[in-house]
Amino acid sequence: MTFYLVLTVNSVTFGGLLFLLSAGFSLIFGLMRIPNLTHGSLFMIGAYIGATFVIGLLGVKLNFWLAAILATLAVALLGALAERLLLRRLPGDQLAQVLVTLGLSFMAADACLALWGGDPLNVPTPDGLGGFVRTGIGAFPLYRVAVIAIAVVFAVALWLLLDRTRLGAMIRAGVDDPDMARVVGIRVSQLFTIVFALGAGLAAFAGIIGGPILSVYPGLDQDMLPLALVVVILGGSGSLLGSFVGSIVVGFLYNFGQALLPELAYFVLFLPMLLVLLLRPQGLFGRHVP
Repeated sequence: MTFYLVLTVNSVTFGGLLFLLSAGFSLIFGLMRIPNLTHGSLFMIGAYIGATFVIGLLGVKLNFWLAAILATLAVALLGALAERLLLRRLPGDQLAQVLVTLGLSFMAADACLALWGGDPLNVPTPDGLGGFVRTGIGAFPLYRVAVIAIAVVFAVALWLLLDRTRLGAMIRAGVDDPDMARVVGIRVSQLFTIVFALGAGLAAFAGIIGGPILSVYPGLDQDMLPLALVVVILGGSGSLLGSFVGSIVVGFLYNFGQALLPELAYFVLFLPMLLVLLLRPQGLFGRHVP
């Protein structure tokens, strides 16, 4: 019983990280129709930048949360620059967007390998979160519980942003009907930059808070990107609820599959995605895009 409880907590924790990664990815694809294959690289770059300051590789050692904020802002700026300078020049050309974002992901992987080397970086757990939460029949790492709480807080904050603010209304209008949004005076090009920066920042934040759990290593981007793709396909592009539900589902499938059926772990993970593509291509909570 304790084994399954620990596995459940690990699954929800991993699902929380996936939500932070995939929420921005889903909004970017839902609003801009850009299959952003650099999203896993943004996760990895954020993890590396944050780890650099947490560990003190440059001789400057910062508090974990301050390092996370710096990494988030730096990667958000990189995302905004990539959208303004590259992706904005390729409107509607999805093949070119795929090739450009794929090329950027390869460049990012090589840059990280050249700057930080091939050895994994072990990120220490933040101060005060290194213990355990004990219940009647088990003990769970306090940091994993904190990651779950952080993911819930971000989910609520994003929901309030999208449903209770003028910016959120404009983003939803752009996701539902970008042409009509332009007609009523919404500057969709600015929304593109804001959403891309927001998605990049969320991915970077997920990368650094996932560092104490996953560590930081070359290839982290390629491990996380397929999972984010599965989440978006399951939940539906542009749907925050879909990202949340899809992330939790994928977290359970991934962890329970690896633990109980290691030989069929990826079969168990990708089979639901295949069924959704066949039966409901827009995803469980997505809207049909003509």
